[in-house]
Amino acid sequence: MLDPLLEYLSGYGVVERTILVLAVSFAAAVVLEFVVFKVARKVVRQTGSKFDDVVVSEVRWPLVVTAALGGIWLLTVSSADAANVVVSERDLQDFFARPAAVLIVLIWAFALNRIVNRAVDLVDKTGKYDFAPIFSNVWTFIVLAGAGVLSLSIYNIAITPLLGAAGIAGIAVGFAAKDTVANFFGGLALYFDDTYKIGDYVVLDTGDSGTVVRVGIRSTTLLTRDEVMVTVPNAKLNSASITNESAPQRRRRIRVPIGVAYGTDLDEFEELAVQVALDEKLTLDSPKPRMRLREFGDSALNYELLCWVSTPVKRAKAVHRLNKGLYNALNDANIGIPFPQRDVNLTTADTAPAAGVQPERATADVDEPVADGGGDEDAPADATGAAAEDATDGTQ
Repeated sequence: MLDPLLEYLSGYGVVERTILVLAVSFAAAVVLEFVVFKVARKVVRQTGSKFDDVVVSEVRWPLVVTAALGGIWLLTVSSADAANVVVSERDLQDFFARPAAVLIVLIWAFALNRIVNRAVDLVDKTGKYDFAPIFSNVWTFIVLAGAGVLSLSIYNIAITPLLGAAGIAGIAVGFAAKDTVANFFGGLALYFDDTYKIGDYVVLDTGDSGTVVRVGIRSTTLLTRDEVMVTVPNAKLNSASITNESAPQRRRRIRVPIGVAYGTDLDEFEELAVQVALDEKLTLDSPKPRMRLREFGDSALNYELLCWVSTPVKRAKAVHRLNKGLYNALNDANIGIPFPQRDVNLTTADTAPAAGVQPERATADVDEPVADGGGDEDAPADATGAAAEDATDGTQ
């Protein structure tokens, strides 16, 4: 493709060729900057998309620099008559052609990385997940690796030994940073499984719950209802049980248990409860709220009021307001809300003796020998007489 152009330039001397190529390169850069991109900016302003604005703004400088440096590279490859050149062909390659080519590669790598990262930011603002932000990190790594390989190939440096060394280094790094690597691939697995996206309300098997506010290369950040940031490693999320309450739809059904006394007009009660749900601003009119009789309880007929809210984060507040509305509505309608009651029967014990009064002691007749002269002074008289009579009989 360049052969006709190189053949045309070979007809000029070194000085004329240098002046011609540099003049054309400079003119091309000026035309791109002040004509082409000026028109392009006017065109993209009329479109409704912002992606074309990103592309035009990011490729502006790479194209201008490429036009300018392309002339230097073209001069080095068109020096067929090297004898008329002050420096050698090798010096031209080492100090002009190759540095210019490497600079062009680096500028375009930076521009491509910026285009994708800005596009990801725009996607995030629209609420879509697309390849955000994990893809942004992966893309940055790919661009850097590609730019490095191209730069080495421009200087004719063989990358095969480097790949072998990189494999050994990769094994060492893999063992040293296995947790980081596990988190990285865990994040990729979570993305491709479409487990959640930014803005979803998730509940983990550990009990933690919150809105996903950031998906990084190492971890995912949740914002709880208490305005607390919880950072969870992607490797743990990949192996955990996650409930995404924002998928497949963001609306969420809530259940409000309520009991009513036996003997209540159930049709009137159900109609009243459904009307309370319809009057509540946090609940949705479609699907329509409804009542369900769940069981015959010990002291009440146990119902559930089923209705929907637009997002999971409104569920707790909606339950609070529905409970309050049901309580007020049932009171106004004189419908009783039963509650457990217990009857306690008290049994009193025998009356205790008055203070200072000794309780009566039980007595028993016991035959015991009495020592001489040791008789009890309070012993009965007939007992003393009997003892004396026994003693008289013994002396006779």
